[in-house]
Amino acid sequence: MTLRPAAADTATETAEPPDTPPVQTGGRRRRRRKSSRARSQAWAGYLFLAPWFIGLFAITLGPMIASLYLSFTDYSLLAPAHWVGLDNYDKMFTADDRYINSLKVTTTYVVVSVPLQLAFALGLALALDKGLRGLPFYRSVFYLPSLLGGSVAISILWKKIFGTDGIVNTFLGWFGYEGQGWVTSPDTALWTLIVLHVWTFGAPMVIFLAGLRQIPRNLYEAARVDGAGTLRQFRSITLPLLTPIIFFNAVLEVIKSFQSFTQSFVVSGGNGGPVDSTLFYTLYLYIKGFKNYEMGYAAAMAWVLLLIIGALTAVNFLMSRFWVFYGDDN
Repeated sequence: MTLRPAAADTATETAEPPDTPPVQTGGRRRRRRKSSRARSQAWAGYLFLAPWFIGLFAITLGPMIASLYLSFTDYSLLAPAHWVGLDNYDKMFTADDRYINSLKVTTTYVVVSVPLQLAFALGLALALDKGLRGLPFYRSVFYLPSLLGGSVAISILWKKIFGTDGIVNTFLGWFGYEGQGWVTSPDTALWTLIVLHVWTFGAPMVIFLAGLRQIPRNLYEAARVDGAGTLRQFRSITLPLLTPIIFFNAVLEVIKSFQSFTQSFVVSGGNGGPVDSTLFYTLYLYIKGFKNYEMGYAAAMAWVLLLIIGALTAVNFLMSRFWVFYGDDN
């Protein structure tokens, strides 16, 4: 009997194609949703920033560019501007004695009043830092002059105080001294404005007081153990650690002093008298622009003032590396 092999299964098996992963549509949808949400949030941010951008371009950059152009023109507000190139700038330094005098008056005002104000503010801050009872009340009272010092009302009051029949002359009369018109004398008029600026010591005083509160008390305790007196503690601890605060206040006060206007305008009656002794830079700029209608010349003065303030600020920052001490300095 012959054995035959089993018949092979003739049914052919069809090979199945390999499994293909499904398209990841869910991830793409999530990414699209995130991108759409990010764009909507960005537009919301731009919408909230729109008032700032409008103010920047319409109120700040736009007028600045316009004034820069006008500074090279002869413009009287009543007629179209006429291009004159650098004539306005040349006139300022070669043919305008009142402009040179306004620079001298303003420089004297800044150089004298700013150091006196900062010294007075620091001294008062040191006194208030000794744990005085009712400190918040005194701090508010002493800050008040900074809020009112630049107002028209205080300037009028100051003119009355230093007038011929003012409080200053009345006080001097009690001691047999004959007073004078302090605001009407060219020798003393500027000094009355310097005193007014020193009187507005509130803002730097509050900043000094905050800086004094940040100085570690253990430094003073260690100094006392080593036998250092009050003056030595001030020279070796307080003053070095306050130099960043002094620098900050000095930069702010220099900028603000160069921009002083109201005090001079009110006390002098708007003309910088007597004999131009209170002719501040900004007051002369106002006279040229809005009294003499030399708006192109006034625009040139404004840009020179910007350059002066910028240069002095840059010098202050460059010089600060030699005297300002920070806590992380070696």
